Amino acid sequence: MSVWQSVKIAGRALRVNKLRSALTMLGIIIGVSAVIAMVGIGAGAQARVAEQIQSLGSNLMIVLSGSVTSGGIRMGHGTQLTITEDDAAAIAREVPAVQVAAPSVRGVAQVVYGNLNWSTVIQGVTPDYSEARDWPIVDGRQLSSEDVDGATKVALVGQTTALNLFGESEPLGQIIRIKKVPFTVVGTLARKGQNSWGQDQDDIIMIPISTAKKKVLGTSQANPRAVGAISVKIRPGEDMPEAESQIRVLLRQRHRLQAFQDDDFWLRNLSEILQTQEESSRVMTYLLAAIASVSLLVGGIGIMNIMLVSVTERTREIGLRMAVGARRRHILLQFLIEAVTLSLIGGIIGIALGVGGSEAISYFAEWRTLVAPGAIVLAFGFAAGIGIFFGFYPARKASRLDPIEALRYE
Repeated sequence: MSVWQSVKIAGRALRVNKLRSALTMLGIIIGVSAVIAMVGIGAGAQARVAEQIQSLGSNLMIVLSGSVTSGGIRMGHGTQLTITEDDAAAIAREVPAVQVAAPSVRGVAQVVYGNLNWSTVIQGVTPDYSEARDWPIVDGRQLSSEDVDGATKVALVGQTTALNLFGESEPLGQIIRIKKVPFTVVGTLARKGQNSWGQDQDDIIMIPISTAKKKVLGTSQANPRAVGAISVKIRPGEDMPEAESQIRVLLRQRHRLQAFQDDDFWLRNLSEILQTQEESSRVMTYLLAAIASVSLLVGGIGIMNIMLVSVTERTREIGLRMAVGARRRHILLQFLIEAVTLSLIGGIIGIALGVGGSEAISYFAEWRTLVAPGAIVLAFGFAAGIGIFFGFYPARKASRLDPIEALRYE
């Protein structure tokens, strides 16, 4: 008896009890679809975190100003401007692993264009800021050293700000007013999307840091060189923790802090934080897939149960086949093919439902899902493996029946 004949016999046997076959496949269908959907949700979360890492800039650290303590009350980071443009220059000069260190100041202001206005973030930056944050422009030019030295009134606009101020019009060359000061738009920033805190990074206008201090946001009376943050980009392949340690030591020396004193600045390794989030998303993906796989095991047990019932019902048929020359391996192959066929048909239906369910979750719940071909192949292979594993015992039991006893069975 050939394999193809065994397949046809198995197909006929499954068609005889269509409802029972469908119910048997239900566990496999649910298991495969659940695995694909859960893995898709987890992969979508990982992809989102990877995009956030990309949008922040690779190998990025942020140095923030310290906090003010008054009457035992700590006001939080950034309430006291303790870092300066000179600190940024020293970091870039004295820490070998640093590629660029870009100081910046930040505020919020109402921006006016024609009869439209929009409240947005105003960021005073240096030309190195775009390199530190991996933030190119899609149109126009970047800010230059001449813009910073001359405190020129030029601006780069983010995508969200450009949409709300100019609509479908071309921003380049337009005059906008920031706190009644006219600025010429010289460039449009590339889209960044939301950061890990849900803030829209494209709702921003960048101007030269010198212009921001002198004409828009103002300066600290205590130290005109003070800034709110320094974006530090580490060279590819360098040791981030070592670079972080060197920056901390340098800043403590520059700020003349004693060993018993706390840092008067805050140093954050954003890439490390987001990579931790990515690892958490990966672990959650594995956990969801493991939970969904329980349905596959339940489906496999269902297949074993039904196949054992089928062996009992067809005992006389098995005896008759053996009496006319069928060998044990033929009986084993026939029942094994029936079990695998149930699993594979259930797996195919489960794949369709899993992919469709992932799309539905993405559409209705607005969660990003990403169904990789590898997940589909893995789920399908797992379904086939379940059929072989749980179908082998009933098939073996059928093949070991005594032909004479089988023929006598009522």
